[in-house]
Amino acid sequence: MYIHQMKLRVRYAETDRMGYVYYGNYAEYLEVARVEMLRSLGISYREMEEQGVMLPVRELRITYHKPAFYDDEISVRTELRAMPGVRIVFTYALFNAGGLLLSEAETTLVFIDVRSGKPRSAPTAIIDRLSPYFG
Repeated sequence: MYIHQMKLRVRYAETDRMGYVYYGNYAEYLEVARVEMLRSLGISYREMEEQGVMLPVRELRITYHKPAFYDDEISVRTELRAMPGVRIVFTYALFNAGGLLLSEAETTLVFIDVRSGKPRSAPTAIIDRLSPYFG
């Protein structure tokens, strides 16, 4: 298993009239978290795309437990619990600064060959970088 933790701060524009983070903005938080997780492993989305591999989201599931508010510092824990194949599954937990669980989520992404538009196996570079965590 590989675990990555990052923090972000809620911006005013991300909140609704009630002062809560608008539910749709959580998808963006998850995207930032998974990109930063991959970056922490030395994996760049840009380089992957330049090498002809896209990684679109196939599925997003999220459960909201408590709201986040403007200027809250949110901690996002992202986990890879299994070695990727054609798909890669990220699991997330978002907490406020007091450690209160705000939401839990999971995204499934699929490796796609740009030329053919068809699913393909995870690039070797990703497998090589993740192998030490999945003995």
